[in-house]
Amino acid sequence: MRLSKAFQPTLKEVPAEAQIASHRLMLRAGLIRQTASGIYAWLPAGLRVLRRIEDIVREEQDAIGAQELLMPTLQSAELWKRSGRYDAYGPEMLRIQDRQGRDLLYGPTNEEMVTDIFGAAIKSYKDLPKALYHIQWKFRDEVRPRFGVMRGREFLMKDAYSFDVSYEDAVASYRRMMLSYLRIFQRLGVRAVPMVADTGPIGGDLSHEFLVLAPTGESGVFFDAALEEQDWLSRPVDCDDHASLGEFFQTVTGHYAATDEKHDEAAWAEVPEARRREGRGIEVGHIFYFGTKYTASMGVEVVGPDGAKLAPHMGSYGVGVSRLMGAIIEASHDDGGIIWPDSVAPYRAAILNLRPGDEACDRLCAEIYDREPNNLMYDDRDERAGVKFNDADLMGHPWQVVVGPRGAKNGLVELKRRATGERVEVTVQEALERIGIA
Repeated sequence: MRLSKAFQPTLKEVPAEAQIASHRLMLRAGLIRQTASGIYAWLPAGLRVLRRIEDIVREEQDAIGAQELLMPTLQSAELWKRSGRYDAYGPEMLRIQDRQGRDLLYGPTNEEMVTDIFGAAIKSYKDLPKALYHIQWKFRDEVRPRFGVMRGREFLMKDAYSFDVSYEDAVASYRRMMLSYLRIFQRLGVRAVPMVADTGPIGGDLSHEFLVLAPTGESGVFFDAALEEQDWLSRPVDCDDHASLGEFFQTVTGHYAATDEKHDEAAWAEVPEARRREGRGIEVGHIFYFGTKYTASMGVEVVGPDGAKLAPHMGSYGVGVSRLMGAIIEASHDDGGIIWPDSVAPYRAAILNLRPGDEACDRLCAEIYDREPNNLMYDDRDERAGVKFNDADLMGHPWQVVVGPRGAKNGLVELKRRATGERVEVTVQEALERIGIA
């Protein structure tokens, strides 16, 4: 994309309503624009990042056997009345009526609907386990939406639901999902630490929230540094073997990790001082086992191994896709702007032509840009070099390919790594190889 043709309206001034870094930078870099309180339009560069996050989530969900479907945003109130949640949910739920006077709601979550869909199709334990997920816009009418996409009213969520014949099988599904989440966050370039969360009346310890470390996080976190050292992508886990999943789960839960709400000073004291890590965290995911709460209340049953009917065990698993984008920025930015991890950046690199109209500069920029125009942002504007440098830093492209008259005559460019600030003069081919386009 040529920046002269791109719809990426950057702002020089810091918006007054933006209180945290991600909100300020997403507005300034032209990634989003507010259309109503807590509701945002996603502009082209922002949407590219959102789609890259979605792709990684899909790939890792598919890898553990979860299957994607898409449920509607509007749901029948009758489903929620069957589960008993319609009146209990509260004013966050947007309730509406169609022209026939039927009660509908803009779905804040999908336990009821997915249970109904599952129950209409699956009748035997032989068809279990099943894990279904979708990525969909949801709406919760927050009293005070703030912090941009971190706490908006409309948001993009990946939610998954597992169905199993027994508690033991449900535990295995839960552990598969935990592995998938750890791999997702590692691929996104953020450190997300799983913390034991409240399970409500169900009890037990099968509820974990995943927190990305960032100074502006809403929760205090305490954890063993051993959790930072794990490479979940290369760790061999047989997702069809309960014992292998158990070993993986023990690795995760065998190290101390807690939010300030559940922090245990006595247990914390047992962690070697050199391994203690403290900070703030932003919740970006939550996995939760809730047994037969919905299948039993909605009358969903399958025939079990002994011929008797039983209510399948369920779990739900959420990732805040749009919230993740804000969390990544909170965890990865500096005074100049965003520092995108390579895996989610809207473009691999920015090409900065420091002298448009110079034959050597124009030729060299075109040579680079034509190699992969869909993954490069070419700043071909007739602007001062300082403006181009500042905008490239603000937008956060992982690499900057700087083309000036002196180097262009010799076929050389300056390559800058946004994350480290390292600069090196290289040939065009060397620059492309480093960027990953050659």
